[in-house]
Amino acid sequence: MRPLIALLLAASLLASCGNHTKSSNQTHLKEPIMNKKETVGTFLAAAIQNDAETMRKLANDNYIQHNPFIPSGLEPFINMLPVLQENGTTAENIRMFEDGNFVFMHNLWHQAKPFGADEMVSFDIIRLDENGKVAEHWDAMTAVVKETASGRSQTDGPTTATDLGNTEENKAIAKAMIEDILMGKNPGKIADYISATQYDQHNPGIKDGLKGIVEAVEYLNSQNNMFKYTNIHKILGEGNFVLAVSEGEWSGKKQVFYDLLRFENGKAVEHWDVIQAIPNEGLANNNGMFGF
Repeated sequence: MRPLIALLLAASLLASCGNHTKSSNQTHLKEPIMNKKETVGTFLAAAIQNDAETMRKLANDNYIQHNPFIPSGLEPFINMLPVLQENGTTAENIRMFEDGNFVFMHNLWHQAKPFGADEMVSFDIIRLDENGKVAEHWDAMTAVVKETASGRSQTDGPTTATDLGNTEENKAIAKAMIEDILMGKNPGKIADYISATQYDQHNPGIKDGLKGIVEAVEYLNSQNNMFKYTNIHKILGEGNFVLAVSEGEWSGKKQVFYDLLRFENGKAVEHWDVIQAIPNEGLANNNGMFGF
């Protein structure tokens, strides 16, 4: 049921994006074509209002679902919307970015106990097709932790992308950073990627700064439980924000890792993440959690 909520998260923030006030001499004109973020925002607004008609206009019938517990197709999604209303589940979009035909979001869910906890945080990715329709969805989710090692929440911090001209450069740095540090190609280069003066950490179990990372790695290694990244599936970015979707292992289970990084002057200065175990039973589709 996760994607049902995920598609509601940005509604309150972006529902107005698609609304354009017309002057008296413009009423005869067609509505402006929405951009990708506006389309996603309007789709979210329709979902939260259980407006199936609008959803059908904005999305493909064969809407592809990568949440492992939801069947593919638009109608199964629509049919589950009443579950949200029954549980009083609400959610908010914290960040929304765009990269080509992908819109990627950082979201916070409230009253989400049916999905694992009272509050949950997620990353959601929506692909729009060549006609601008909602076509595909990926996500990962984890419970909100109130007391964190850094004192920061899992979602606070800057929300607006800057340095839009550096998108591709920052995506390349993020990819190399994961390969060298988290996949072990050259872990000694950590200071080449992460700022020594500022690294705001939002993983609830890790303290701020390079020191916090070193301490966390030492502890995990002492427990023989270090994160193991094995494959990078997607790198998305807008300006100084980059989201990496990776596959790996942790705590004896296969995991999906969503890492959001904020860059300044070519180095990472802030990090958010969601880690979710990849299920192998009770699956509602065979699409997998990747397949970009």
